[in-house]
Amino acid sequence: MKIIVAGTGYVGLVHAAVSSEFGHEVYAYDNDSDKLKAFSSGKTDQIVRYVNEPGLPDTIRKVHGRHLFFSTDLDAIIEGTDAIFLCLPTPPNRDGSTNLTYYDAAIETIGAKLAARKDKRRVVIVNKSTVPVGTARHLKKVMDRLGVENFGVASNPEFMAEGTAVPEARKPDRIVVGCDFQEDFTILQRIYAKFVNHVQTKYLETTPETAEAVKYVANTMLLTYISFWNGVGAKLGETIPNINIDDLRLGVTSDDRISTWGSFVSNGAGGSCFGKDIASLIYQLRRVNVNTKMLEASYEVNENQKIYLVERAVTELGFNFNNKTITVLGLAFKKNTNDMRDASSIKVIESLLGKGVAAVKAYDPLANTAAGEELDPQKNVLFEKIAYFDSAREAIAESDALFISSDCEEFRGLSRTIEDTVMPPYLIMDGRRMIPDYKTMLEKGFAYLAVGSMAMGELKNEH
Repeated sequence: MKIIVAGTGYVGLVHAAVSSEFGHEVYAYDNDSDKLKAFSSGKTDQIVRYVNEPGLPDTIRKVHGRHLFFSTDLDAIIEGTDAIFLCLPTPPNRDGSTNLTYYDAAIETIGAKLAARKDKRRVVIVNKSTVPVGTARHLKKVMDRLGVENFGVASNPEFMAEGTAVPEARKPDRIVVGCDFQEDFTILQRIYAKFVNHVQTKYLETTPETAEAVKYVANTMLLTYISFWNGVGAKLGETIPNINIDDLRLGVTSDDRISTWGSFVSNGAGGSCFGKDIASLIYQLRRVNVNTKMLEASYEVNENQKIYLVERAVTELGFNFNNKTITVLGLAFKKNTNDMRDASSIKVIESLLGKGVAAVKAYDPLANTAAGEELDPQKNVLFEKIAYFDSAREAIAESDALFISSDCEEFRGLSRTIEDTVMPPYLIMDGRRMIPDYKTMLEKGFAYLAVGSMAMGELKNEH
């Protein structure tokens, strides 16, 4: 099949690369020529500047020029196309609604090209981005207005997670396709032939609206599960003596009906999906007068979780952040990515700056550059206080406290590095429970404050 993937962000580039592995003729289309030159170069350092996903550079090198092609010229690739996958940015507006500015601009351009094509074969235009329920109907109206002939619209949401996107795209747990006509289902069956009637992949054909809703409900449920553990399990461990959060989690999740996923308490979930999607669903449901208190509570718990360790340091240990130097380890929203979208570290750093710290020393194995762009001093002059380092040890040196904000493997068991680099009194704020031998550190005079546990140790010389 001949496929165009419009948009080469995390979703689009992975979908294009893996689809081409399946033997399809795939054209990754974008209007950013510099980005496409980087992808076409095959050089890992160039590719990861834009999309840092494990295994993706190797995949691109394997298929580029054989089944995968990059293009900024829609006229040159539109003829003979069987499907166009829309993988476009859909950022949130301030009120929680979805900003479709990029989406609408793209479908206007694509629709005009489809209307002018000579080959009138059936083409399916597929929403792969997360878009509000009803967007497929909106897409059809735009195509009708532009005079596009012999087309169908579909919803085919993406469920792969950053950091594991390539293997998940190769072996997805489900493929959800929403169409109105059998001929459109047939085209998508051919594209996903590898997974139709697959023993491990659930292949679901449904209405466009149901497919759109599946993505929102799935992401909202996942965030609610995370918020439940952070808002209930963690709070029990933080406020009631002799509750061990790790034993609590094991005891609860030993029930086969209760997933272990999301039960590892943290300083909040970030990324491009969870917060944006639950906010959008709240907005969509409010518009039809549905009570959204449960969703609002889930969202609020997650947002508060991002900064509450900083607040606990003040209220429970009496730590004074004013004029201190604080290290923040882990800047991307999770390990194995450089994605800064809605990362908890942003809220952490903003909170620290708001409390008058003298400096923030930051380190992430992949996201230093992206963080520097996100926390640009031109956006906020206080960001000038942030300095980026090439290792955890360098970032920790000569600091007064440490905040661990992501679950990078190299942060697990940092105790030796901390002990060799700084001296007590020193505060460790552990948003991911990455220091398993904290008791040894307490004996040496360090203070430890972790999500899910009471504050431990004293800051005897803190003033």
